[in-house]
Amino acid sequence: MDSKIIDLYNAYLHRSLDRRTFLNKLAALAGGTAAAFALLPLLDRNHARAEIIPKDDPRLHTEYVDYPGETGAVRAYLARLKGDAKLPGVVVIHENRGLNSHIEDVNRRVAVEGFLAVAPDGLSPAGGTPKDPKQAPELIKKMDGPSTIKNFTAAVAYLKTHPMSTGKVGVIGFCWGGAMTNQVAVNSPDVVAAVPFYGSQPVAQDVPKIKASLLMHYAGLDERINKGIPAFEAALKAASKDYKLFMYDGAKHAFNNDTNADRYHKEAAQLAWKRTIMFLKEKLKP
Repeated sequence: MDSKIIDLYNAYLHRSLDRRTFLNKLAALAGGTAAAFALLPLLDRNHARAEIIPKDDPRLHTEYVDYPGETGAVRAYLARLKGDAKLPGVVVIHENRGLNSHIEDVNRRVAVEGFLAVAPDGLSPAGGTPKDPKQAPELIKKMDGPSTIKNFTAAVAYLKTHPMSTGKVGVIGFCWGGAMTNQVAVNSPDVVAAVPFYGSQPVAQDVPKIKASLLMHYAGLDERINKGIPAFEAALKAASKDYKLFMYDGAKHAFNNDTNADRYHKEAAQLAWKRTIMFLKEKLKP
């Protein structure tokens, strides 16, 4: 598909364009209104095409659960290998699109590696992730920051005490969820390992509160996020924290999201994921 069409669609998804402007520009690129409407299902179908672990994978038990959070019940998607073995827990934190099919797939990818994985819906206080993904970023902007952080730290407590858990818990997150992963590491002493993907950094004075080992993934072409790295790394070194930092040259922000054809960077994503699973197994498994 033409990269100009993909760029246009991503601008629309990120609310840089209203729907009418988007459709008019799409029609101009596609060669007419009918062609533009024919392209829409193809553009919207990225999530299904990128699924790695099917919903009905026979290895897995999956279910939706509620756990107690700061704002009340938080809905989450839980996945684990079938059987009675206790497993280390991993909280998976979504991007600013909410708990969608992509993040549920990522949660299953974590689960098949031998973890009790739970992906909370950060928009639970707002009634849950909307069916229209374009509404999610605006809803997230309106949420109370401290309460949102507490809802995710509550997920750590939920996994630590879950009857199928070993009691060790890690957290990974992407984009908005990467920033939230850093905040959970700051605010939950129970987190053993944290893996923020291209997430904005906590303020330097909060870094000493971090107890977890960190594995940080950044995109080489992500100027907005990367400008916070020097101060964060200096604070980590000053506080003698256990961390590893990887920069993926040539990759854009959100390079791990294989439903976003414009940003997905296969080589960077595969390497970062391999490193992530190795790190989580090292830190969370006996």
